[in-house]
Amino acid sequence: MKRWLGKAETALGNHSDRLNAINIFPVADGDTGTNLYLTVRAAARALNGPEAPHDPGTANTAGSHGQQDVGAVLARAGEAAMEQARGNSGTLFSVFLCAAAEPLAGHTRLSSPLLAAALNRAQIRAWSALSDPVPGTMLSVMEAAARAAAGVDADQNGDDSNHALGLALDAAVEAALEAVVRTEDQLAALHAAHVVDAGGVGMLLILDCLRSAVLGEELQSEMLDGLHGYDVQDPHIHADLPDDDGVEVMCTISLSPLDAATLRQRLDEMGDSVIMSQVGGAMDAGGKYRWRVHVHVSAPEPAVALIGSLGEPTDISVSQLALPRDPNGHER
Repeated sequence: MKRWLGKAETALGNHSDRLNAINIFPVADGDTGTNLYLTVRAAARALNGPEAPHDPGTANTAGSHGQQDVGAVLARAGEAAMEQARGNSGTLFSVFLCAAAEPLAGHTRLSSPLLAAALNRAQIRAWSALSDPVPGTMLSVMEAAARAAAGVDADQNGDDSNHALGLALDAAVEAALEAVVRTEDQLAALHAAHVVDAGGVGMLLILDCLRSAVLGEELQSEMLDGLHGYDVQDPHIHADLPDDDGVEVMCTISLSPLDAATLRQRLDEMGDSVIMSQVGGAMDAGGKYRWRVHVHVSAPEPAVALIGSLGEPTDISVSQLALPRDPNGHER
C-alpha cells in the first residue's frame, strides 16, 4: 500500500500538467492534476511519517499500530487525504480511499475477493458523497474498475491466490481505460472540446499504480497513447474556455447526522458540486461525526456563515474557480 501511494504520487506529479490542460468539467479551472497530486501526496506521506506503519519485514506482530493490517494502513492514508483533500477530484479520491479501507480491515494481504469488495465499497461511497453525481467522470471510472474486478472474482469462484489477484487487477485497469475513453461522449462539454475527463484519467493512473505495486510490474504508460487531448503537444483546452465565476469552499467540521443532512440540503440550494463525506467512522462524545465539506458557490460569505451556524469548522479554504490568465489565454 505504501508502494502504491508512492507510485501514484510520482505518476500524478509527472502527469499533473496534462491533467490540468484537459480539466474542463465541472468547471474549466485547470487544476485537477494539481489537486489529485496534492491529495495523494498527503496520503502517501501519512504512511512515511514518525507514526507510519513499519515495514512488514521488520514487524514482529500484526497488532502494534496495525502495521500488517492492510485496512488500517489505508484508513490512515485515507484520513490524511480527506483532511487535506483539494478540489472535487481530490475529495472524491479521499472518499474512495477511506471506503476501500473498510473491507480490508484485519487482513494482512490483498486478494481478488478483497479487491473486488474494496473497489465496490469505494465506488458506491464516492457516488453517494456527491449530491448530484454525474456519469462520464472519475465516478464512472471507479465503477467500471469495480465491476471488472467483481467479474473476475466471480469467474474465479473467490480464489484468493496471487494469480487471481493479478487477473482482477489487469481487468480493473483495462475497464478503467475503456471508461475513460467513453467519458468524451458522456459529457457534452468534453465532447465539444474533444477531450476525455481529467479526473477519469487521474483515477486510471492511480489504479494502474496499484496494479504495478502489487504485481511488481511497470506502469502501462502506453495505454495513455491516443487519449484525446492528452498528447504533450496538445493545447491547454481549459485556457480557451470562458472563466467560471464563483469560489470553491472547503472545510472539516463535526456535525450530528441531522445537522449534516441539513447542511447538505442548504448547500445544494446555495451552490453546486456539493461533496460531503465522513472523516473516519468514530462518533465523538457529543454524538457528532467529522465531515469533509466541499461546495462551489457564487460568493463565500453565505456558505461560510451557514457552515459556522451549525458547528466550528476547521481547515477552511476559499479559492477562486477562475484562475488569473494573461492576454494570450494562459494562466499566470
